[in-house]
Amino acid sequence: MKTFFMNNLIDDVQKPEGLSFQSALSILDPSRTDLLSCLQAAYFFRVKYFKHEVLVHILNNVQNGFCPEDCRYCAQSKSSGAAIDIYPMKPEAEILAEAEDAFRKGAHCYCMVFAGTGPSPARIVELTRIIRKIKSNFAMDVCVSAGIVTPEQAVELKTAGLDRLNHNLNTSERNYGNICTTHSYSDRIETLRAAKTAGLQLCSGTIIGMGETHEDVVEVASRLREFKAESIPVNFYIPITGAAIKQAQGLTPEYCLRVLCLFRLMNPASEIRMAAGREMHLRSLEVMGLYAANSIFLQGYLNVQGEDNARTMQMIADAGFTIKSEIPLEHHTQSTCDKNQNSILKTISDLRPFQHTEKTPIK
Repeated sequence: MKTFFMNNLIDDVQKPEGLSFQSALSILDPSRTDLLSCLQAAYFFRVKYFKHEVLVHILNNVQNGFCPEDCRYCAQSKSSGAAIDIYPMKPEAEILAEAEDAFRKGAHCYCMVFAGTGPSPARIVELTRIIRKIKSNFAMDVCVSAGIVTPEQAVELKTAGLDRLNHNLNTSERNYGNICTTHSYSDRIETLRAAKTAGLQLCSGTIIGMGETHEDVVEVASRLREFKAESIPVNFYIPITGAAIKQAQGLTPEYCLRVLCLFRLMNPASEIRMAAGREMHLRSLEVMGLYAANSIFLQGYLNVQGEDNARTMQMIADAGFTIKSEIPLEHHTQSTCDKNQNSILKTISDLRPFQHTEKTPIK
C-alpha cells in the first residue's frame, strides 16, 4: 500500500500540471499519508535532479538593523525589541574577506543580506562593484537580498555578474497582512518579476511556524512553482526575544519533514534548502531532511547562531552525500573524524552510581 501511494505520488508530480493542490495538502496530513512514503517520493526527485550533492550556502549579514519595515518575525524590524548589534553596511574589504572565508569553507553560494525596504542608487553602485570583485576571485555563486528591487536595479545587478536575487514570499497572500503591514505581498511579487525579467535566478522561500494554515503553505509552494524559482529556502521560525511573534507554532520534527517533502514534490527541479531552524525543530530527525532538501546553510543565519560547521559537514558525509565545492568534503570532516577516534572510559562514578547508597530492606 505504501509503495502504491509513493508511486502514485511520483506519477502525479511528473504530470504536466504537477502535483494538485489537494494531493499537496495530503502530504502535510499524517492521517492521510505515511511520512516515509512522502520522503521516498521526495528523494526520487532529489536524486533525479541533484544526485547526492548538497549545496552549501553561507550568509553575510552585511547590514544589521536600521529597518523601517514591521515584519513581525524579524529581529531587525522596527516592531522588534530584540537586543541585536546594530551596524551600517560593512566596509568593502570586510565583505570581500568574508567572501574568501566562505569559499574556503566550501560554500557553493555566498549570500549578502541587507536590512531595509530596498537599495538606494548609491547602494546599487557599491553592490555592483563588490559583486564584480567576488566573481572575479572566487568560483562560487553570489546571491543578494536587498529588499524591494526595481526592474532597472535588477538589470544593473545582473550586468555586474549577480547570479541570484533573494526575496522570500514568507507566507501566502491571504496571511501576509498578519505578519507585515509596511509593504504588500504584491510588492514582493513585483520584485520576483523584476529579477526574472532581468535574467537573474530566483531565491525565494518561506517561513513555517508563524500561525499559517496548511493551505497557506501549499499556496506559497504553488506560487513559487509558477515562478520556476531556482532556489527555495524553507525556514522554520526561530523565536527571538523581542520579536513580535513570540513562539513557533505547530512545528514538530515530522511536520517539518513533511513541509520539505511538499516543497520538493511541488518544485521537483528546484534547489530546496533546509534553512533556518533546522537544528531547533527537526532535532534528531535533522539528517532525514537531506533526503528531500539538497541545500543547507552553514555558519548560522542572520541573527542566530547555527550548529558547529564541522558537525554539519559530518552529517552530510555520514548520510552518504557530498558537497558541490572546489574544496572537497573530506577537508571539512577530518578533524571531526580524528576527534571521534578517541574513546573516553567510564569513571567509577559512572560504573557504580549507587555504590554508597544505603538501601532500605525490601519487605
